[in-house]
Amino acid sequence: MGDQKESLRKITHTLAVKNEEISNFICTLKQSLENLEANSNQVQDDLQSEFGSLHAALDEMKENMLTRIKQERASRTYELQNQLNACSKALESSEELLELANQTLCSSETDGFTQAAKDIKDSVTMAPAFRLSLKAKASDNMSHLMVDFSQEREMLQGLKFLPVPATPEIQVSECQVCDNTATIVWTLPEPDNKIEHYILEHRRTNHEGPPRIREDYPWMVVEGIREMEHTLTGLRFDTRYMTFRVRACNKAVAGEFSEPVTIETHAFTFKLDSSSAHQNLKVDDLSVDWDSSGGKVQEIRKEKNRTNSPLHSPARFVSALMSPKRAPTARPGRDRFTAESYTVLADTMIDAGQQYWEVKLDRESKAFAVGIALRSLGRFDQLGKSSASWCIHLNNWLQQSLTAKHNNKARTLDCPIPNTIGVYVNYDEGVVSFYNAKTKQLMHTFRTKFQQPVIPAFMVWNGSFSVVTGLQVPSAVQSGQRKNSGTSSSNASLT
Repeated sequence: MGDQKESLRKITHTLAVKNEEISNFICTLKQSLENLEANSNQVQDDLQSEFGSLHAALDEMKENMLTRIKQERASRTYELQNQLNACSKALESSEELLELANQTLCSSETDGFTQAAKDIKDSVTMAPAFRLSLKAKASDNMSHLMVDFSQEREMLQGLKFLPVPATPEIQVSECQVCDNTATIVWTLPEPDNKIEHYILEHRRTNHEGPPRIREDYPWMVVEGIREMEHTLTGLRFDTRYMTFRVRACNKAVAGEFSEPVTIETHAFTFKLDSSSAHQNLKVDDLSVDWDSSGGKVQEIRKEKNRTNSPLHSPARFVSALMSPKRAPTARPGRDRFTAESYTVLADTMIDAGQQYWEVKLDRESKAFAVGIALRSLGRFDQLGKSSASWCIHLNNWLQQSLTAKHNNKARTLDCPIPNTIGVYVNYDEGVVSFYNAKTKQLMHTFRTKFQQPVIPAFMVWNGSFSVVTGLQVPSAVQSGQRKNSGTSSSNASLT
């Protein structure tokens, strides 16, 4: 009996699931019917509008041509009418002279004949009839204003619905990723002069190959691309790959997306490890602020463990010390670095390859350092003062100086202090270089041989800084490294 009930429950569950699937599909079909109705009405209205525009254009052209014919007719009519009037008047005058001449010839009077003949002769000489051009000033032929619409009629008869644009194909071999930009190039199976623009979509992913059903990042859309390539700039490659797809659009419709292409975007990504930070450093994922009360809060916490007396309430003591704008935060166990080693490390080690990141520093900081360190860096060690760290150090206390430090040896750097420092590490070749991130000017290079993995390291005293990761090694840095690879190190005394 129990087995039968369990079997029936399974059947019931299967039926319920199937019913839900059918119900969802029915809803989908109903929605499709509604969409079909709406879309059909839309394209019908669009077609009416297009033909209305075509009729309006033809009517306007017709009116312009009729106006041209009327103007031409009026101009020629005016010329011919004037010539007709002139000829009529000349003929009338000539007929009067002819009648006068006949009367003179028929007259029997001899007296005055000579004078009359002379007068007639003079009148004939001056008669308008002999000054007229007997050629029409305007032609009655209007054939130059005839039209032949056979080609246009054939073209109109060939009108058809716009075809869906062909699917583009991304040319992976021509795509480029460098300097935190990605250039995507695509082609069409055949030329199409109806295409108005392209739509490119991209998203970050940690998976190689085609997109998966569920991805952590949404598609980002770039519209209105006129050429068959596009360059994305200002990227942060905080994931390993980027997936791209593109489709073509004409005036009416968008085609299908191309097959997605996934391109590797190698870059070094890390965050700051708050558990490694000195008590006086307030650490966010990629930024650090000086917190002068950090050590005091720790002392209060220790005092609390010694006594529970209300008289020594830590809450009272803290309220007297802290600004009301910033409340203390608990940092139990934060003793990786202590004393005057105001240091914080990254959460990712480097054990191979070439890596690059940038640090934006507050130039008003009393002291600041950026570089790399071994994991074995002592908790009391300041950056650059032991063999386990290499750094550039800015000192703003009493006198400003910028130095390169390693193994407690320092070299003063004769270069402007930048707002942002770029750090380049080539682990395999044992190179650590520091650059002005804006100009890519080399500030200093350490050359050594790493015996164990290294990790980005930072120090700040009475100041702040932020880190920019997910950056590729700039091409200018790579080019400069190749040029300098054969030269001897100018800082051998520090390595």
